[in-house]
Amino acid sequence: MKKTIIILLAVILSAFNSFAQVIGQTIDTTGIYGERADSLDAAVFVSRQAGNFLSKGKDIRTEVISAAGLCKMACCNLAESFENSASVTVGYSDAVTGARQIRLLGLSGVYTQMLDETRPVMRGLSAPFGLSYVPGQWLESIQIAKGSSSVINGVECMTGQINMEHRKPTDEKPLFLNAAVMSDTKMDFNIASSLQMGYKWSTVILGHVSGNIEAHDMNNDGFLDEPQMLQFNLANRWLYQADNGTQIRFGVRAIQDTRNGGQIKAIQKRWSSDILNRSLNGYFKIGVPLNPENTQNIALIADYNYQNMDSGFGTRTYDAGQHSAYANLLYQNVINDSHQFTLGLNGTFDRYDEVLRREMWTGPVKEEGVTDLANAGVFGEYTYHAGDKFTAIAGLRGDWFYQQGFKVSPRVTLKYMPVDEIVIRANGGRGLRYSTPLVDNIGVFSTGKEYVGAYNEHILEDAWTMGGNITYYMPFGASSNTYLSFDYFRTQFAQQMVVDYEYGMNEIHFYALDGKRSYTDNYQIDFSVDPVERFNITATFRYTDARIELAGKGLVEKPMTSRFKGVLNLQYATNLNKWIFDFTASLNGSCRVYNFMEDLKDENGELLYKNGRTPVYPLLYAQVTRRFKGWDVYIGAENLTNFRQKGVILGSVKDENGYVNAFQPSFDASCVWGPLMGIKAHIGFRFTLWKKG
Repeated sequence: MKKTIIILLAVILSAFNSFAQVIGQTIDTTGIYGERADSLDAAVFVSRQAGNFLSKGKDIRTEVISAAGLCKMACCNLAESFENSASVTVGYSDAVTGARQIRLLGLSGVYTQMLDETRPVMRGLSAPFGLSYVPGQWLESIQIAKGSSSVINGVECMTGQINMEHRKPTDEKPLFLNAAVMSDTKMDFNIASSLQMGYKWSTVILGHVSGNIEAHDMNNDGFLDEPQMLQFNLANRWLYQADNGTQIRFGVRAIQDTRNGGQIKAIQKRWSSDILNRSLNGYFKIGVPLNPENTQNIALIADYNYQNMDSGFGTRTYDAGQHSAYANLLYQNVINDSHQFTLGLNGTFDRYDEVLRREMWTGPVKEEGVTDLANAGVFGEYTYHAGDKFTAIAGLRGDWFYQQGFKVSPRVTLKYMPVDEIVIRANGGRGLRYSTPLVDNIGVFSTGKEYVGAYNEHILEDAWTMGGNITYYMPFGASSNTYLSFDYFRTQFAQQMVVDYEYGMNEIHFYALDGKRSYTDNYQIDFSVDPVERFNITATFRYTDARIELAGKGLVEKPMTSRFKGVLNLQYATNLNKWIFDFTASLNGSCRVYNFMEDLKDENGELLYKNGRTPVYPLLYAQVTRRFKGWDVYIGAENLTNFRQKGVILGSVKDENGYVNAFQPSFDASCVWGPLMGIKAHIGFRFTLWKKG
């Protein structure tokens, strides 16, 4: 692996050198910390772009992480792009696979609809590792919309939507390079090239490779803190713009990712986690104006994705393939400035081919099968604008679900601005999705526990989310973007797949909620100000009350769900943005641990979890960026407090030599609530070659 990464680095640097020598065009820094284009005969224009901010113009409460925000940290991939956000919490699903998961409104990321420029992505098999497959430097921005969003993109949105905007084919940047190296030997390389071929055709090529040369065991528990990884990621996107206004967009993408983790040494047999993920995606989008004013148009979006996952976890193997298809046909009519509506048809189809092998006390067991999941829906959405003061959006979907029948999903969004400085929003609606129990909860593979119940069933989960937001833009500070914002959202399930670690000894029970209670209440406050020019302070605090009714326990606090999170971000830039200093501090609240963790003790014999709760812990991040003509060079560090979760590997047995036997029914590496790695430093650069004007 080390040799492979070194060769790839040499190839990328060689390509960069050749490209720069041949083209010889004006070189400048990417507009990540503010668009800038200078040449020998042009004046210099410098502006600053806010990293994280609440969009004033959006009808639904939307937090935007701009390209500037994506560069505040190493941001190797999407999973590492939310550290400045209290809305989204990112953690590990377990201690061996490196899979990352997000939480929005206190619920797992599977209830958040992930969109790639309005196309649903990261569904099913691609969900556990999908965050790691979106390089941060491929993106222009991320929009986080809380609550029930538009009916146009499907019915799977429950807690919100996260939409990713990629670099565009029309960018005036024929070459962009980014490379970063971490102190844990992880390396990350990105390349992007936007090319215009005449005034009708343009394309962008995106490449990524990442991996680590060495793996570490910083907490000395006999298991790698992160698996050894090697990922290849290549995408090509095209845009055609016709004279009559018709636009055609299409693209392809291929991914291969290998992960090898688990024990370093063992008594006899090593417990290992070996995962190979491969993916191929293609999409097509066409928009056709039906009149010269483009007030009426029709659009078609089609997407196909194949995901293959071959994996082994100790004595278990899980091999699966997923074919997914999505289509959306829309008609939009803007009647006038006050009234518009959208009508459409869309649907999804998923075919899962799964093979699960595991060792049980009765002998080896093999379970396999092909499962088809599908839904098709018709929808309509009406929007009313009363100038800039008031907006109302009413949407209604009717969906037919395979083997589940017909379901109706209403959604409503309201926005009111009594004065220019105050924005009031409210939204609510219903979301529905098929559960994929084992994949949605991939951490269950990193245990020796038996699966009991409906672990191979795909119940239709049903949730209602309602809430609102009020934002006050205050008249002080060095910019017009000083605001104080408060929001509240509640998600309540009518049906849910429950994954219960506490029902039986060394067992994980899967069962439907079936009339029991499951809900979360989520409160958040945001404040942002520029006290002086080029200095921004952003502070956010989120509190979550998550409850669920478990079999035999009644209504309890949802385990392993952080009660609160606070984030403070400071950013200062010198004149002309030559130096940029970023500092982020977060305070992470406690969560209730599983009942079998309550008696765990540390090496001194003291309880790890007093009162059955994890400790409150801080995390600190810092980065300094120096901008040159054509270059950004940055250096930084993560987890400066060096805080790490203790007792990550549970239920294993050590012999007199300290070797761990993980092949035990009580073995569990999925109980992760905090960071696994200590201090990590990084250094990197960004280079942009601008198209000659």
